[in-house]
Amino acid sequence: MTDAFKNLKGCDYRGDSEVHHCETKPHVSIGKIITKVPVVLAELNLQVNISETITLPEPVLEIKDIKKRVILTQCRLLLPAKKLFVKGFVRKNIQYASPCNEIEMSTDLTVASDLHSFTVDIPFDFVTEIEEFLSMPVMPKINSREEFDFAVSKPLPSGYPEKDQLLSSDLSQYHQESRQFYNALPYCELVSSKIIEWDEALDRAPLPGSASFNEGYFTQLEEKMVVDIGLKVLQEQQVRVASTSNDSCEY
Repeated sequence: MTDAFKNLKGCDYRGDSEVHHCETKPHVSIGKIITKVPVVLAELNLQVNISETITLPEPVLEIKDIKKRVILTQCRLLLPAKKLFVKGFVRKNIQYASPCNEIEMSTDLTVASDLHSFTVDIPFDFVTEIEEFLSMPVMPKINSREEFDFAVSKPLPSGYPEKDQLLSSDLSQYHQESRQFYNALPYCELVSSKIIEWDEALDRAPLPGSASFNEGYFTQLEEKMVVDIGLKVLQEQQVRVASTSNDSCEY
């Protein structure tokens, strides 16, 4: 360790094997500062009802487990309206027992089966209206485009008085002023989801062979779901904050 490094102002060294403790002050702008941060426009609890028929790829003896996950593919606030367009799907992984094809593997007291899984995406699409904003969104500024011309005067052809001239704009030129605004687009955050589901076999039939009378198989499920979705709608906005002191920080 060099002497110059040891003599750094504001540092306390207690030996090579100890932690070096330095005090430094980060630069903090003092006063009324304008910053750009995400602002919460609305917090919503939405509900969508789904009814779907699922066809499984093979005979199913019974459902063992179902894992679900809500995935959003679109969440768009349409400004200057208050309509929120939401699109997505529920990903379902169905784990089930499928009876074995060999009849001799089942008896009147036992049923042999294999465990399989099947994943299906169940889509949903709906539009809702934000009745009240927590913070007002910054409305998009409209692009503009305007044309302008310059006056020209030209001599007239024969047949017109010599003192007269053609007074108009120049058709060989085109002049325009255009303005574009790059507005901050509102976006969403998925906060929570809750699913209440009810599944029922549609085509359950007795299991062939010597299996017990109460055993059966099916390939189609009728599913009904109530999906509750918690969302935050945000937009980056300029916000004024105040800083009155520049406190020292220790690192």
